[in-house]
Amino acid sequence: MALALLLVCAVSAGVSAGQAGAQGLTPQQLAGQRVIYSYRGLTPPQSLLDDIRAGRAAGVIFFGENISSPEQIAGVVAQLRQAQAESPISRPLLLMTDQEGGLVRRLPGAPVPSAKQVGQSPDPVAAAFDAGLGAGRNLRGVGMNVNLAPVLDVFDTPGNFIDRTQRSFSDNPFAVAALGSAFITAQQGTGVAATAKHFPGLGTAPAGQNTDTGPVTLPADLSRLRSVDELPYPAAVFVGVKLVMLSWAIYPALDADRPAGLSPMIVDRELRGRNGFRGVTITDALEAESLNAFGTTGQRAVAAAAAGMDLILCSARDTGQGESATTALADAYAGGQLDPAAFDQAVARVDALRAGLR
Repeated sequence: MALALLLVCAVSAGVSAGQAGAQGLTPQQLAGQRVIYSYRGLTPPQSLLDDIRAGRAAGVIFFGENISSPEQIAGVVAQLRQAQAESPISRPLLLMTDQEGGLVRRLPGAPVPSAKQVGQSPDPVAAAFDAGLGAGRNLRGVGMNVNLAPVLDVFDTPGNFIDRTQRSFSDNPFAVAALGSAFITAQQGTGVAATAKHFPGLGTAPAGQNTDTGPVTLPADLSRLRSVDELPYPAAVFVGVKLVMLSWAIYPALDADRPAGLSPMIVDRELRGRNGFRGVTITDALEAESLNAFGTTGQRAVAAAAAGMDLILCSARDTGQGESATTALADAYAGGQLDPAAFDQAVARVDALRAGLR
């Protein structure tokens, strides 16, 4: 029934039957529309191409180890796009990377300045616009269509986790809101979707506390979270940011038991409710060691989907990770562990995102 309703809505909105996100898909294919894959080395493995051709993948994330030159990665992108063209899914793949600027760049070239350098420049808004424009043009030039940037974390202490790598625009939330919005506007003007991260904010994480390597709890009170850490997000929503990535830290003021990306209270109440975001949510790396207490790859994927996350980021450079997440989501969907209507709504949001990209 949920699939039928989605199809009716899609057709009434002018989407052809062949393009409707969930129409005619198997549970594995439907689940695959929520999973981002990764791989090792410079050549995508046959297993990834097979998953794409079978309609079991929403996209691919690229890291430095996947890229030797713009020409090389453009060739890989073309190969992946060809596999998608042979699949039952008509939408373009989500082809993404982290091109923040400064130390966090997977492609050579723009944006060269770090977020901190942008924030300290003589005309920060213009610099942020230029950074977003450069990032978008760089990714478009090799065929990618999603950037996992900009960072909207508002650092509170010089040299802390997010500041030591110069990934925060400022310790002033209004400055972060303005600069993040300029970056998003410029980048999305090139046709590359932007991702605001890491909601509700990693700005208070001390140096040495990294969700990739272990659990992180950030005891900021509700006033700090809502008046500082979350403040840049309504501005990003206003300018139309396409994706938001949630953090894997725990915020006791919002949910004492679960990381943000596994918390319905944070995804639904804070991000979608309080901040009005209607686009696509994406997890941080599913293999993060901060999630060790939350089970296997499949269990984490299902928990994230149940919390309201649309896309599951399988970034361990192992296609088997993406396949495990897809199978677990498919089983949970078919078995009723995940609400079918909510599942189809997530697929529809991802489908709408992909429909607007090339």
